[in-house]
Amino acid sequence: MSGERKLALAASPSSQAQEAAKELRQRYEWFPPSEAEIMVALGGDGFLLQTLHAMLDRHRPIPVFGMNLGTVGFLMNSWSPDLLENRLMAARAIRVAPLRMEATTVDGQSHSLSAINEVSLLRETRQTAWIEVSVDQRVVLPELVADGVLVATPAGSTAYNFSAHGPILPLESSMVALTPISPFRPRRWRGAILPDRTRIRFRVLDPVKRPVSAVADQREVRDVARVEITVDRGSPLTLLFDPEHALDDRIAMEQFAI
Repeated sequence: MSGERKLALAASPSSQAQEAAKELRQRYEWFPPSEAEIMVALGGDGFLLQTLHAMLDRHRPIPVFGMNLGTVGFLMNSWSPDLLENRLMAARAIRVAPLRMEATTVDGQSHSLSAINEVSLLRETRQTAWIEVSVDQRVVLPELVADGVLVATPAGSTAYNFSAHGPILPLESSMVALTPISPFRPRRWRGAILPDRTRIRFRVLDPVKRPVSAVADQREVRDVARVEITVDRGSPLTLLFDPEHALDDRIAMEQFAI
């Protein structure tokens, strides 16, 4: 790939992804992630999220071109070992801004995690969660009684958020979805769509009797007392897609899926 951008390769542990990685290593030149300009990720949506989080943790986010060797692959391109250079040259770049979760546990520990899809607060036991919801320092729900509540980005609005009956957000909307999970009270509240500059705060009203965990994509913090969520514009991520399967088009079409 002389004259082309330097590529790094990451593959999920599945046998299918490992076999695909073996084939790609034989056909193309690869570089360590610290030297690469593009990451090629083989696996499913979950592995792509892991890859993106690893780059955020290293403070070196480079564009990622995912190829689906998992189950759903909503965030992925189709798998093919052929003409990879051509696909990357023609790829459409989609930028997404992750969420930043600042969580404080009952015993006072602080945790800061990012989320590309969503941050979810979930009850840990059979007891429903009691959660106070604030938007920009204003209490908008003094008491939400539910299995939980989540904040989703446009990129993640078709995932857990949609299964919880939340709205699908166009990728360019600059909005986030605030969606209750199996709400009991208030009965008629179905969530909100908020500008992505909004600062959302959750306070667990009875964290000992009704413990709640906070999950940023796949990473969990248990027994939280307070959680604050903002959009991290300082750490944008770039996903690369074949032009005919770009993420913004997929999200738009999901609104018409039957």
